[in-house]
Amino acid sequence: MEPGGTQGGTGAFFGGIALMAIGAWLLFDSVQMVTGMSGWFSGMLGAGRGGLWTTTSMGIIFVPFLAGIFILFFDAKAKWAWWLTIIGLLVVIIEILSRIQFVMNSKTSHVLLMLAMIAGGAGLVLKGYRTQNKK
Repeated sequence: MEPGGTQGGTGAFFGGIALMAIGAWLLFDSVQMVTGMSGWFSGMLGAGRGGLWTTTSMGIIFVPFLAGIFILFFDAKAKWAWWLTIIGLLVVIIEILSRIQFVMNSKTSHVLLMLAMIAGGAGLVLKGYRTQNKK
């Protein structure tokens, strides 16, 4: 069976998939992840977001999580302590994820080439689904 149930187009379909995969690989390969100084919670009071002072301390966000763990070791049946622990853990995860920054280190011509490869590959994939008129 051919792509889309039509005759012909197999080469265009798989060529398009390959072109899209290479373009996407090159695009994602040029992106680097770095961490910033202030996250979502610790940066809310910082000067960069219109706050009162700058803080780079992430220690304060561990307090609810550690307090919840402390209470759970004392009384594991306390539902509010379970909620405090879960909320504290979510705050820590959000803070860590909010510090991640993506930096793309490529020339504009390379980015345009990568995007053109992805778009051209998508066009070839769709062309593979179109009925081919063979003479």
